[in-house]
Amino acid sequence: MTNAVVLIEAERDAFSSLGGTLADIDGVAEVYSVTGEWDFVAIVRVSDHEQLADVVTGHISGVPGVLRTQTMVAFAAYSRHDLEALFSVGE
Repeated sequence: MTNAVVLIEAERDAFSSLGGTLADIDGVAEVYSVTGEWDFVAIVRVSDHEQLADVVTGHISGVPGVLRTQTMVAFAAYSRHDLEALFSVGE
């Protein structure tokens, strides 16, 4: 499984519809509108790097209103649930 965080800069006119459009792309698990330099963050979960490339360059980047993206591929995933289970040995 390949997980990635995709930062997305959008045209102002696209803000109202872009989140839903991005969330409908196969491989995109979640989309958040955010503050700061970037406008949206998409969490992508796919089976391999080739599929990631297709989702980002073939779909996300091609959505009208998307100006640019930056993709960060995850090496490992951690969650509060995983950490709590690690430290609750014997409970």
